[in-house]
Amino acid sequence: MNVTEILQFVDHLVFTQTDKHLDDLQKKIIEELFNGKTYRQIASIYDYDEGYIGDESRKLFKMLSDGLGQEVNKSNFCWTIERVTNCSKIVIFGNNNINWCPNHQKSNHYQEDHHPKQSKSYYHDLTVSPKITRFYGREKELELIFKFIVNQNTHLISILGLPGIGKTTLVKRFVDLNLDKFAVIIWRSLKFPKSLNLLIDDLLNICQQEAKQPIDDKLKQLFDIFRNQKCLIILDDLENIFINRQFAGKYQPEYQDYQTFLQMITEIEHQSCLILISQEKCQEMISLDQEIYPTHSLELSGLNHADILQNTGLKNQENWLELIKLYQSHPKYLQYISILIKDVFQGEVSEFLKENILILTADFKTDFDSIWLRLSDIEKEILLKISQNHQPISREEIKKCLSLSSIDIINGLQSLTRRFLLTKLENDEKLFTIFPIFKEYLRVYH
Repeated sequence: MNVTEILQFVDHLVFTQTDKHLDDLQKKIIEELFNGKTYRQIASIYDYDEGYIGDESRKLFKMLSDGLGQEVNKSNFCWTIERVTNCSKIVIFGNNNINWCPNHQKSNHYQEDHHPKQSKSYYHDLTVSPKITRFYGREKELELIFKFIVNQNTHLISILGLPGIGKTTLVKRFVDLNLDKFAVIIWRSLKFPKSLNLLIDDLLNICQQEAKQPIDDKLKQLFDIFRNQKCLIILDDLENIFINRQFAGKYQPEYQDYQTFLQMITEIEHQSCLILISQEKCQEMISLDQEIYPTHSLELSGLNHADILQNTGLKNQENWLELIKLYQSHPKYLQYISILIKDVFQGEVSEFLKENILILTADFKTDFDSIWLRLSDIEKEILLKISQNHQPISREEIKKCLSLSSIDIINGLQSLTRRFLLTKLENDEKLFTIFPIFKEYLRVYH
């Protein structure tokens, strides 16, 4: 079982004993115990007294002991949970709530819909969400998402950035830490996009509702759920419903009704939230009146955290920060280059840095080729011109060098900014530059 399933399993056991869900500290204790941490280490990580962590853990063990009918303590906690879940079946009831039922018992919860606790039942479907084995940094980003969703009840949020920057990982971490905050959590990927009609059918099915016809009635069903329960819907890989070879964020004709749906999310009164994860900024995050229809976009930059290279097998830890800086603190790019350093430089970071050049592997080219194919001809022309300059360049300079209209250049620059391929200098917003790794790709391959 992954950490999400473990947390759901333990949360249900605790809920049956106390009528309360796990709090944030209990979740952290469970995660760290499964990672092999001691009370002292957990206390150090989260700035608690070691004795307090021990007391909270023992309270947790007592509740689990009562729920499982067998003693659970510090020494047997991990293997007991793993043994119980392996030797038992996890029953997904009509409400999609994960529950524990020994193999020799037959669940009778289908006959207990009248039970008072059913009103607090959960519909959690995270089957296509990623498994998070390690998570570093991003504390401020997690706090912002919590603030937007839990404190401010923002209905529409975008998590944006380059491929591999950590968007999906960040959202999954937020979900893992806040499972009990939402009656409904559904994670869906649009890597292979489906029509809005089929997506709504899917969401209603997870909530054990038979979809009506036509789509207007389905939407009413869905928004009734959004009003009556606090729901969190995550749509990953949103960029796949946009048109290739045009400016960023333009919908393919068959997915145009997603635009209407996202507008409805912001305009209709309810208590739920939709998180969009995308490589391109969605138009709905830009054009809406922020005062009337509050939305939030969180644009992720690199992860400047030395621990990102832990467990990579690299040597010369004193040189890690220099390597991280060279590759813009980008987790996926650092993964690619770490493999190269192990294969060619025997893991010696210092030897690799002596090359004093920005090296791109075949993996980089594959990633950047996919980005390049999404661009319009105007964007490509602008990028190639900027890449030929050693210094940042202004819009007026670009205009002088290219046979493009002023409107084309303005729209192209805006689109490239929405794809996070261009940056404006902090001290002078009139100058544009390309982040160095992609600039090197353009220099070498185009």
